[in-house]
Amino acid sequence: QVQLVESGGGLVQPGGSLRLSCAASGVLFSIYDMDWYRQAPGKQRELVAGITSGGTTNYADSVKGRFTISRDNAKNSVYLQMNSLKPEDTAIYYCNAVWRPSATVYNYWGQGTQVTVSS
Repeated sequence: QVQLVESGGGLVQPGGSLRLSCAASGVLFSIYDMDWYRQAPGKQRELVAGITSGGTTNYADSVKGRFTISRDNAKNSVYLQMNSLKPEDTAIYYCNAVWRPSATVYNYWGQGTQVTVSS
């Protein structure tokens, strides 16, 4: 059974930092592309950052220079370091694992972790 478990969310003041973690089990983690998404109240879920199985990263324009995604295949984990947080970063953050070996797509989601940026 595939499980993605996020942790590290919480309440932080503007300008502060948080580090999110996502631990995977039940999958061969190293072959999956890993993404972080977020969903704010009343808004659609959006891609925040991604890292491929080969280590290539990409970021939403809104977080470039502030967020850093990384992975540790030995620990089956992906991380999101979030610095200089803003109130507009408030959302539920979700971990996503994707593998596309062919026309079939294997796609798994975590349950989410709440990040609240407020003074």
